[in-house]
Amino acid sequence: MNKALSGGGSSAGHFHWKRPPFIANPVLRYGLLTAFVVYFAYVFNTLEVNPERIVRGIPRAMQIFSGAIPPDFSARGKLIFTGFIESIQITFLATFAGVLLSIPFAFAAARNIAILPIYGLGRGIIIVARSLHPVVLGVLFVKAVGFGAFAGVLTLIIYTLGFVGKLLAEAIEEIKHGQIEAIRSTGAGYFSVLVYAVLPQIMPRLIGLTMYQLDINLRASAVIGLVGAGGIGNTLNSAFGRYDYGTASAILLVMIIIILFAESVSSRLRRFTR
Repeated sequence: MNKALSGGGSSAGHFHWKRPPFIANPVLRYGLLTAFVVYFAYVFNTLEVNPERIVRGIPRAMQIFSGAIPPDFSARGKLIFTGFIESIQITFLATFAGVLLSIPFAFAAARNIAILPIYGLGRGIIIVARSLHPVVLGVLFVKAVGFGAFAGVLTLIIYTLGFVGKLLAEAIEEIKHGQIEAIRSTGAGYFSVLVYAVLPQIMPRLIGLTMYQLDINLRASAVIGLVGAGGIGNTLNSAFGRYDYGTASAILLVMIIIILFAESVSSRLRRFTR
């Protein structure tokens, strides 16, 4: 009896678990693996990697890094400071304006509370906003309204609309309908249902998304400045154009510190919204 329980003399006492494959069909599994390897080899071949050019670029890279260390804050310290202040202003203004704009579009893009024509319009606008990279948006707005912070604000508003609008619409589609039916039973109208039944359920998610988007926009504000949309990116682009690698490294260092600080604050604030 004890021997049987311990599995010492019977094969029935042993059970060897084997992890099931991700794709059960072996033909399909190995066929996809072969196709991936072939495609990877093809893509790598199209890169046209030139070893001689890489070797020639190593001394130039060393020259750039040697010029960037140590960072130089003395040459254009005031310009760096004003550039970062402008980036922070762009970030806050665009984030909160973009989030406020995202709320009605998120309601329109939620299938459970919007009629089909409104749903299609809201979802289409969000998809278009999400399809364009901030750099592309920055170029378009610089061409439309000129260089400066206003182009950066418009860029990040559309960027925020695409990101927050999509996630907020998905949160609305996942709400509990019991509260909606309770408010409707009192004879409340459509907008009263949105304010008193839908909005309270998504408010924690909205606050968390706002904090997260604020962190994202702080990084994006530096990138869009490279195309002339205001902020510290303009100063960084000018530093690289003048081969002033000391100033460029100073800007990058301050940028890393600010983003780390913003990440820390954002993570702490998101804990209170859970």
